[in-house]
Amino acid sequence: MDNLEKLYADTFKGLKTGAITTGKVIQVKSDGVIVDVGSKCEGFVPLHELTENELAKLTPGDEVEVFVVNLSDSDGFVKLSRQKAEGAKTWDMLDDAFHANKPVDGKITGKVKGGMTVDIGGISAFLPGSQIDLKAPKNTDSLIGQTFTFRVLNLNHRGANVIVSRRVILEEERNKLREQTLTTLKEGITVKGVVKNLTDYGAFIDLGGIDGLLHISDMSWGRISHPGELFSIGDTVEVIVLTYDKENEKVTLGYKQKKDDPWATAEEKYPPGQKVLGKIITITDYGIFIELEEGVEGLIHVSELDWVEKSIKPSKFFSIGDKVEAAVLKVSKSEKRISLSIKQLKPNPWEAVKDTYEVGQRIKGKVKSFAEFGAFIALDEGVDALLHISDMSWVKRIRHPSDVLTKGQDVEVVVLNIEPEKERISVGLKELTTDPWISEIPEKYILGDSVTGRVVSIADFGIFVELEEGAEGLIHISEIEKKPDEKIEELFAIGDEITARVINLNTEERKIDLTLKTMIG
Repeated sequence: MDNLEKLYADTFKGLKTGAITTGKVIQVKSDGVIVDVGSKCEGFVPLHELTENELAKLTPGDEVEVFVVNLSDSDGFVKLSRQKAEGAKTWDMLDDAFHANKPVDGKITGKVKGGMTVDIGGISAFLPGSQIDLKAPKNTDSLIGQTFTFRVLNLNHRGANVIVSRRVILEEERNKLREQTLTTLKEGITVKGVVKNLTDYGAFIDLGGIDGLLHISDMSWGRISHPGELFSIGDTVEVIVLTYDKENEKVTLGYKQKKDDPWATAEEKYPPGQKVLGKIITITDYGIFIELEEGVEGLIHVSELDWVEKSIKPSKFFSIGDKVEAAVLKVSKSEKRISLSIKQLKPNPWEAVKDTYEVGQRIKGKVKSFAEFGAFIALDEGVDALLHISDMSWVKRIRHPSDVLTKGQDVEVVVLNIEPEKERISVGLKELTTDPWISEIPEKYILGDSVTGRVVSIADFGIFVELEEGAEGLIHISEIEKKPDEKIEELFAIGDEITARVINLNTEERKIDLTLKTMIG
């Protein structure tokens, strides 16, 4: 060995390119740090090789690990690298973690095609999309910047390629938690869990490595249309284990069971006649449903809304959320039904009718509406009386009530019948006058008298003759002289004027029988 080689060996004794060594900080300069790495040489770490935190803390005399890049640079310093020293240590750590199946910590730094990048001690690793979580996350942006624990799946020093998984760690944690949960799980206990998923029929609750189903029917004693009305994904809830199938590891849960069934005491709490206040939750054509308390609903049937109006459309007068007072009619704990009434809180106008009117009394009212069979007359008490079409005239043939009356017309009528228990009162108009079949017609149409009328109808058994408005006579075929082969319609026509003789008068049946036998010939 010549003198130059000896000097070189003495100067860089113990140093080797590519090795990691420990040096002592001599000076911190504006462009880097001078480090003593041997008895006869100094090294230099450029500023960009140091973090801001390291620069703030380093002072002369501090020891620092460095990587020997080159034994001599143009300035006579040993070229050192702080980053490569850390990188080499990280690779050693990753290699150990990979072969020993140890977990490592890393920070997710960004997104790349097929996954995300993870910084592990300065080394960039690849996190495949399938390995991010137990279930593929919808939004991975929120993960950037967060630190997690990973498992090294593959390591390639030459290609500087590291593949990691977070899912494996989560599965291991879940399996450990599952084993713990299964040892304590039994029917009837109260447990806490996290809402994992919501469906139309219920919610899946993570109890700790095992999922339980909370069916929508076990969420509330009241009525709900979707689990989302009570729960959100991620909520922590306290539930009761209803059933636990160990063999199949199936768990059903209950939430409403934390409270007593309100129907158990409904009959005692809501006796008939009690006034209650509730909120409208449903409106139908046949009535409205009122929530009296959570899980207890009552129905106010359309017939119990008003004493007078029987054809009310509930949606015109009520809205969802309205507060309503009502009286309890009936409670059935077994059927979970409560019948309610609004009209029972008001005076019954039919009781006033019973005390105010009597049969035969003349009263006044206003024509309210028409039906094919009659007219409804509004009375002062707020009730309607029925004026049947047959009680409008003694003699006239009335096809429709509007032939005699008009809406809004003031009219006087006679009370014919009162049935308060059936909420009915019938009145008559013709009863204001004397029945002509009792007073006038018997005096006008005397047996044997000749009368003149007009043919209004022809039948196989005879002809009907109108003598005056409301009074018709029948000439039976046996009272008509005709040849055997002659037909009635050949002898008479509608509108023909005929003179006949009265042979019978029945005021009860309102019939007049006539004959033509003595009139022809």
